[in-house]
Amino acid sequence: MKRISEQVRNNIVSLLDTGLSSRQIAARLGVGRRTVDRVRAKTRPDIQKPRAGRPAKLNATDKRQLVRMITSGKVSTAAHLTRELRSTTDMELSPNTVGRALKEAGLKAVSKVKKPRLLPRHRRQRMDFAVRYQHWTVDDWERVVWSDETKINRIGSDGRKWAWKKPGSALTDQHVEGTLNLAEVR
Repeated sequence: MKRISEQVRNNIVSLLDTGLSSRQIAARLGVGRRTVDRVRAKTRPDIQKPRAGRPAKLNATDKRQLVRMITSGKVSTAAHLTRELRSTTDMELSPNTVGRALKEAGLKAVSKVKKPRLLPRHRRQRMDFAVRYQHWTVDDWERVVWSDETKINRIGSDGRKWAWKKPGSALTDQHVEGTLNLAEVR
């Protein structure tokens, strides 16, 4: 490896201080780009290299807004969030971009759990039932006839619904897909 002179090294440092890129400095001084990078690492480690690639469409404020909209329950999926942003801010984003931003924020797409939707009245009725029959014995319960109901789809399925949540956080109403409850029908 050929050594560079002190004058070339000083020229590289002064051009780095002016804000030129490694490629521009290498072309101007006739040295390799790797040589410029090596001098930068030794003499000016605090100077950051310019970031390559396309500029980000979402800034930190936009990402926080996305997370707030998802966690508040205003929208439920990345596709809905994309449509909402397009209508309110004229920002052209793909659902993949929105999904990546939500993942960076620590959220994870989870399948909604199918459970009966319990209203406060249903919870009260369940508690009343438990209190009323708390002293029954096994013999009392053996006289009860239990029946079970199931739902069968003849064509296709109901599909899977998705929600975003932080791993380890508790289930909320927006993470549960309510099923038909007979008490709601009546």
